[in-house]
Amino acid sequence: MADPELKTRLRDDLRAAMRSKDELRRSTLRMVLTALSSAEVSGTTARELSDDEVLAVLRSEAKKRRDSATVYAEAGRDDGAERAAREDAEAEVVEGYLPAQMDDAALSAAVATAVAAAAERGQSGPRAMGPVMGVLRPTVGQQVDGGRLAAEVKRQLAD
Repeated sequence: MADPELKTRLRDDLRAAMRSKDELRRSTLRMVLTALSSAEVSGTTARELSDDEVLAVLRSEAKKRRDSATVYAEAGRDDGAERAAREDAEAEVVEGYLPAQMDDAALSAAVATAVAAAAERGQSGPRAMGPVMGVLRPTVGQQVDGGRLAAEVKRQLAD
């Protein structure tokens, strides 16, 4: 089942943003709730999202905002910096609902453990990428961005 507390919190925070006339927070939370509703009705039947699916939607929305900010900043348009700042601000709102990210030292240690375990099974180098990611994703998946995790695994497998 979906995390009713998180969805309730999002809705309550939307109401609070509407009352306080916080336009950025209001529009961002509406966007997130719309994305969650779309995800719930996608596919052949409507359903409640699981905890992981709700967090995946939130991560996806935050990533979209960060990517858009980068595009706006690099576009060289007159309003690019302003739009990029807006996208970054929206991403920060969304990221406030995500679990805290694992720091670099903890990530490096977790990857090193998984790489060592793969080496004991005779898997090393780039071919070990899949098995190592398969071990790490369930254990640290909520605490680290997939791109950051993959980059660290690649770095350690290359050593």
